[in-house]
Amino acid sequence: MMRKVLDEIKKKRNMEGRRVNRTGKRFRIEGNLVRYVILIGIGFVFLYPVLYMVVNSLKSVEDLVDPTIEWLPRGICFDNFAKALNTLCFGSSFANSLLTSLIPAILQSFACAVTGYALARFSIPGKKFWMALMVAAFITPSQVMLIPRYLMFNQYKMINTLMPQYLPALFGQGLKSSLFILVYYNFFSTYPKSLDESAYLEGAGRLTVFFRVAVPLAVPAHVVSFLFSFVWYWNETSQASLLFGSVIKTLPMKLGSFADSYRSLYAPEVSFSSVNEAVSLAGTLLSVLPLLIFYLILQRQFVESIEKSGITGE
Repeated sequence: MMRKVLDEIKKKRNMEGRRVNRTGKRFRIEGNLVRYVILIGIGFVFLYPVLYMVVNSLKSVEDLVDPTIEWLPRGICFDNFAKALNTLCFGSSFANSLLTSLIPAILQSFACAVTGYALARFSIPGKKFWMALMVAAFITPSQVMLIPRYLMFNQYKMINTLMPQYLPALFGQGLKSSLFILVYYNFFSTYPKSLDESAYLEGAGRLTVFFRVAVPLAVPAHVVSFLFSFVWYWNETSQASLLFGSVIKTLPMKLGSFADSYRSLYAPEVSFSSVNEAVSLAGTLLSVLPLLIFYLILQRQFVESIEKSGITGE
């Protein structure tokens, strides 16, 4: 009799356990479904402009004016990209964009690494004051400094050269340098000082410790600083147009005058801009394509570096 009662109790417990497992599994499936729906929705919001740009840049004029064609054109028109390449002077503009973005990004990353390491590892008089100045410089609109910067470089005869782009980056005064200094400061403040002290005990100097210990450990901060700096320098046009825009044209700068350049090449007799949407979007896609390729190549390292460098506030 007692054995039958125990068997019934075990059966009830097994049934309750199965019910709980089914309920928990259903909740997990529903939670994952909601999570995926949210992620797909957010991804669509970010990818829709890119998809729209790619699809419409491949349309012919007939497909553009046909209201029945929205996402699938009748045929692919590569002539739009040929005209956009010619209008942008892609080869020279791309080389100029690299000169005005890649080199300043490298110089700025190095200068910010040195500054962040000094603030994090050494006792500097008035450190809080200098940190407050950096924050103030970060929140100050860059347009406020355009005229003073132009007057300064004009006095030194550096207008229409690349020096106004290189020198501020080399001395930690480039685009958003304060942010990158804070990133390096946050990173160098986290790893143990015992590593530096061990190197000092083995006879290493401060420069040796910086280059042999701190720099290799700060790879996440390097990636974040370099990529953000590269993108911001690439897209910067207001300062570039003022300081060297009359002799050096980058892709974003050529894109700003795309309609006028297109009209002068393909419709010089027309008094208004005859560029259609497909050609204009093809030029826009070509101007951002290097950044998209760059990001796709370094996507994994970029995401991991943001998590490790502390830029998210964690």
